[in-house]
Amino acid sequence: MNTCMSSPGGVEVKIEVVIPEKERSKEEMSPNGKASPLIYKVNGTARHYHLEEHPIASNPYHNPKDVVEASVCHVKDLENGQMREVDLGCGKALLIKESGEFHAVGHKCPHYGAPLVKGVLSKGRVRCPWHGACFNIGTGDIEDFPGLDSLPRFQALQTQRRTKMMAKCISLSNYNLSSTNVLIIGAGAAGLVCAETLRQEGFSDRIVMCTMDRHLPYDRPKLSKSMDSHPEQIALRPKEFFRTYDIEVLTEMQVAAVDIKNKTAVFKDGFKMEYNKLLIATGNTPKALSCKGKEVENVFNIRTPEDANRVVKLATSKNVVIVGASFLGMEVAAYLAERAHSVSLVELEEVPFKKFLGERVGRAVMKMFESNRVKFYMQTEVSELREQEGKLKEVVLKSGKVLRADVCVVGVGAVPATGFLKQSGINIDSKGFIVVNKMMQTNIPGVFAAGDAVTFPLALRNNKKVNVPHWQMAHMHGRIAALNMLAHGMEISTVPYLWTAMFGKSIRYAGKGLPRAAVEFVLVEMSRDREVTAISLAVDPPWQPLPRVWPSMDRDSLPEPL
Repeated sequence: MNTCMSSPGGVEVKIEVVIPEKERSKEEMSPNGKASPLIYKVNGTARHYHLEEHPIASNPYHNPKDVVEASVCHVKDLENGQMREVDLGCGKALLIKESGEFHAVGHKCPHYGAPLVKGVLSKGRVRCPWHGACFNIGTGDIEDFPGLDSLPRFQALQTQRRTKMMAKCISLSNYNLSSTNVLIIGAGAAGLVCAETLRQEGFSDRIVMCTMDRHLPYDRPKLSKSMDSHPEQIALRPKEFFRTYDIEVLTEMQVAAVDIKNKTAVFKDGFKMEYNKLLIATGNTPKALSCKGKEVENVFNIRTPEDANRVVKLATSKNVVIVGASFLGMEVAAYLAERAHSVSLVELEEVPFKKFLGERVGRAVMKMFESNRVKFYMQTEVSELREQEGKLKEVVLKSGKVLRADVCVVGVGAVPATGFLKQSGINIDSKGFIVVNKMMQTNIPGVFAAGDAVTFPLALRNNKKVNVPHWQMAHMHGRIAALNMLAHGMEISTVPYLWTAMFGKSIRYAGKGLPRAAVEFVLVEMSRDREVTAISLAVDPPWQPLPRVWPSMDRDSLPEPL
């Protein structure tokens, strides 16, 4: 029994973890049940989607007994608003005191394992110090994203693994293979969270997700941050998860049209699937260069793990040119700086991130990159890509400069992947974004949309319709859409949040700014001694406070960024 008692015989705070025998074989945080392979038909031919068998390490508390009890501190050791990581002997927990009451939950964020003790506690919630996920300290529920799992919760004499049990489909064998209750087009964060939320809320009818990708849902932001990652390393859920909860995933399947009158999705190969409720979460499509020679070999958009892996292989000890000082372009430059012989970055603006974060932040970032051997060519663009034996040899700039290049990565923005909806009757704005309301509903009953391809009313900006292509926001879109498929009447009110990491330093951004408008705050870690500089910028009136507290990151609360 571990203890940090301040005096013998005092009043103790105990955490007691109860793990009944039946729970040892059924861990609800990371289920691993068994089911038959999923089958569907395309053009009359049955395709089998086999899910491989791999054990899941589900229980974070090793070698549990039926009851694990630990006296962890004196009741007066913690003041209201304080958190402490405590050792239970079989694992750790986060002990929290708020409003005179003690709570105990899992000590690590399920997203990427950040220590929650370094996060922010406010109004019954603890927020992750790395990527901003938010958890209810009373229930362990995840209330803001990114991430998919809730926290385990511990109390005296009881423990709860997950506050909401996930349902399963009643019987797949009873369904017509060409019809489903819920069809989700797109298998990114928004689509996956939608499917999971439906199951968490007890929905037991058929759910089908379809994706042009060859892989199950994965952590797409990792493609530019950790470019040599393999798909299984960045998977959001293991294959067993989809089988256990009867979430069907059709890979390498492209929807060519949606017939809203007959509630049918038409696939590129001619297969048709009827639906009752539809979520469109197709994301965006990277823009390509339009210059002479754009078709030469070794010019890449980073869209898949294979793209990222190929770039790393080709760039090692070679000359790399990156077009576009976007977040993707800058992250790729940072990742390749120590691997490539040279890294050159071409950008039309004067400094990176100028429109997004302002000139001051942009110049600080640029200086950091230059000190790491990245060469900038600003206020110019590419006029030609030259080849030798079919492969890229040189990049010619409009300024007249010629850059040696063995590989080129293009990061000049993206457009919403909504072309297949043009004749559908679903409301699309002039830029191609799907227009939704606060409940992620389109103008068509039963049709919802989420993620990078939508514009929605942002409460922070007086309900102005905006597009927020953030990973965290896509998670929330998917959850709101699922709840409203079930008629919960839930409106979105979350605050946009993003992060990036380059050369071991991080930029974290909360809020939403427009050209010449400032964000609510930007926290930048720039200097070599990990000093954190808070840059305050003016905000468009009328200013409104953030509805939730975001991390006030000091030097000690900033671990190595991901």
